Amino acid sequence: MTKKKIVVAGAGYAGVLIAKKLAKQIKKQKLAKETEITLIDKNPFHTMLTELHEVAAWRVEEDSIKISLERVFAGRDVRVVMDTICSVERDNKQVLGNNGTYEYDYLVLATGSKPMFFGVEGAQEHAFTLWSYEDAVRLREHVMEVFRRAACETNEEQKRALLTFVVVGCGFTGVEMAGELAELVPHLCRRFEIDPALVTMINTDILDKVCPILPDKLGKKVQRRLEKTGVNVLLNAQTTSIGADYFEYQAGGKTQRVYSRTIIWTAGIEAADVSKAASEALGASQRGRIQTDGFLRAANDTSVYVGGDNMFYIPEGETEPVPQMVENCEACAKVIAHNLMCDITGKGERKKYAPKFHGVMVCVGGRYGVAHVGMPGKFFALPSFFAMLSKHFINIIYFLEVLGWNKVFSYLRHEFFTIRDCRSFVGGHFSNRSPSFMLVPLRLWLGFFWLFEGIKKVGEGWLETPMLTNFFMWANQFYEDIFAANAAGLVYDAATAATDAASGATDAVSSATGAATGVAGNLIFSFDLFNQFRFILVQAGDYAFKLQVGFVDFIINWFVLPYPEAQMAFQISIVVLEILLGLALLGGLFTTPAAAMTLILQGMFVTSTGLYMDTWWVVFAGIAMLFGGGRAFSMDYYVMPWLKTRWKKLKFVRRWYIYHD
Repeated sequence: MTKKKIVVAGAGYAGVLIAKKLAKQIKKQKLAKETEITLIDKNPFHTMLTELHEVAAWRVEEDSIKISLERVFAGRDVRVVMDTICSVERDNKQVLGNNGTYEYDYLVLATGSKPMFFGVEGAQEHAFTLWSYEDAVRLREHVMEVFRRAACETNEEQKRALLTFVVVGCGFTGVEMAGELAELVPHLCRRFEIDPALVTMINTDILDKVCPILPDKLGKKVQRRLEKTGVNVLLNAQTTSIGADYFEYQAGGKTQRVYSRTIIWTAGIEAADVSKAASEALGASQRGRIQTDGFLRAANDTSVYVGGDNMFYIPEGETEPVPQMVENCEACAKVIAHNLMCDITGKGERKKYAPKFHGVMVCVGGRYGVAHVGMPGKFFALPSFFAMLSKHFINIIYFLEVLGWNKVFSYLRHEFFTIRDCRSFVGGHFSNRSPSFMLVPLRLWLGFFWLFEGIKKVGEGWLETPMLTNFFMWANQFYEDIFAANAAGLVYDAATAATDAASGATDAVSSATGAATGVAGNLIFSFDLFNQFRFILVQAGDYAFKLQVGFVDFIINWFVLPYPEAQMAFQISIVVLEILLGLALLGGLFTTPAAAMTLILQGMFVTSTGLYMDTWWVVFAGIAMLFGGGRAFSMDYYVMPWLKTRWKKLKFVRRWYIYHD
């Protein structure tokens, strides 16, 4: 049987998602032997284009914007080919690359975009672009280099030219790049002992406003933020030429020149070369985009689907084509994968593309952002904190879909746990600051605590005799006596203030406090939630806290206490677990699982007998140990790298991405 060959050209946002969704559907319908999916890209990784500015301005490490294609498609029936696509031959149904020729029955063009220079003299030759991983790394190194050179430059005119940064384009990419530079510059000035007054930052555009896709009010907020951080926003200025050391523009009928060694071009994009060339036969539209029908097939060839930035489609009821942004890539991927399955199987009904976009957001540096979000006809603005929060949340959702836990952990590490110079909307509050060896004494003390508790229970006979009935009964009676005593006190106080009914009230007090004789304790608070959760804090010499959970009480009263065998199994498990936790923490072996089990045990105790104040510290020590705290001078230092290497090789682990690098 001849296999149906599907070639996905481009591993951008759309290409990766289409290939993944298609592979999932093919596996679900058991068609793996009848189909072949080939994903072609010039790089072995998928690039997070929306995060390039963070790398270029030294906020995060360069590997944070790369996602390995090999890892994305591990355990999936997708052949990943590293090649540069040169052209598409429709007549022969072939994709031609530098390294080979790839036949197809169905082709998905998702090769993305490239910068467009609008014929500006010298722009392509002399300006830095920001539209690829290579661009971000090149600009990153250049920014650091000009500061190094400026620090040693004695000629003030030359120094100012080195320290002048021009970002051409006030769209999202330009604004975000300018905002990142504005945050970076003060830190570099301190590092290289340069007077900040020598630095000039310009963000310019031919239009009369910043981020025109945003409502005017939000666009002005972005502009004010840029200006507040030291960026000169230059609008209504047409760039006329760019040289190796200058930027020239025309405004108000006058031509002016700014001397700079760093001109960054973010003024617009057009379809990548291969899509632009293919569009002539497939149905050309604006800037090399390809006209599609409602099913996202090329207007002149139903065997070619078009996704992401390459597609030009105006949804029914709309007047503008779908925007070239990530949400469009995500939305079109579902439709293309579904429609391809209909083509392959000859079953089902194709879906028309009817996207519902949920808004846009822009970040001006790592601390400030604006967002215009919602549903069609019901959009609203978010305050800066929530705009930044939503941006990170949306990224995490995307990463879950592409590379699961592996990328989510990496993202959190880059954006929060190792962030430089507090350049985050939560500052540096989540960033690692204390050396891990400072937590070694706490790890050892926590280990000693658990070992002591386990050995003590052995001495008390927990491995020999069922003890839980009396144990839980005593704990429950303790809280009930305090409740009774406090209730009685309230009745007594009310009775002393009463008149002839005082004697009757006093009798009631005596009856109610019979079980509480000798109890010296105060109920500080008791709060019920949904009649299933009760939060209790009491003082009886020491402070004790209990979270009474109806379900836990049900399990204890109906499945544990009535059966001596169940009590013994529970007791033995607790003793063995406490001893093992103690040994693990003392030796520093499996510190993170041991810390997690510490919290689970404390959760069991707080919902059954309650926790006393002298053991509350165990909860916080467990939290401190969760992410490898105190791993220095431990067996984990040697064992965990060895285990991680072998864990990642397991097929199901690679497939479900349940590992981190």
